[in-house]
Amino acid sequence: MPIVKTLVWHDENDTQRCAAALAGQAGLRNCFIALHGELGAGKTSFTRHLLRSLGVQGRIKSPTYAVVEPYSLLPDGEHPNALDIWHFDFYRFNDPREWEDAGFRELFASAGLKIAEWPEKAAAFLPAADLDIHISVQDDAVRRLRLVAGTPRGAQLLQALPP
Repeated sequence: MPIVKTLVWHDENDTQRCAAALAGQAGLRNCFIALHGELGAGKTSFTRHLLRSLGVQGRIKSPTYAVVEPYSLLPDGEHPNALDIWHFDFYRFNDPREWEDAGFRELFASAGLKIAEWPEKAAAFLPAADLDIHISVQDDAVRRLRLVAGTPRGAQLLQALPP
C-alpha cells in the first residue's frame, strides 16, 4: 500500500522549503519524481527550487519544447558527490518512437535524478515513480499537494518532508 502525505504550500517560500527538504535527502540521488498538475500549478517552479537547492547554477529552463533538460553537478565543497539530473516535460510528447529515438530508455536506466512533468503523456514508457507529486491550485498563491510514495525510496523521502 503506497504511503501518502498531504501538504499545503501557502506561498513560494513553502515551495522552496519543501524542495530544500527533499534536496537534503541522500535517497534523492537516484530517484524518479513524477509531477502532476494543470498548467500553472507550479511543477516547473518546484523543480527550479529543487535544482537550486541541489546546487544547480545558471538558468534553469522549462523543457517544454526540448522535452528534456540535462544538468550535471560536479563535486564541490558544499556538494561532495557528482550528480546527473534530467528534467523532462512530456506535455508535447505524442510519438512513441520519440521515446527510443531520443534515448529516454537509457536515461531512465542510468544513475541520477529524473524529474518528469506531465508523466501521464509517456506513462506507457516510464518506470514506476519513487514519488508522485500531485499539485492542485487552490487560489493564486496556495497549492495543495498529494504526495504518493511508490517505492521504499519514495517512502523515505516523504518521511523527511516537513508537515
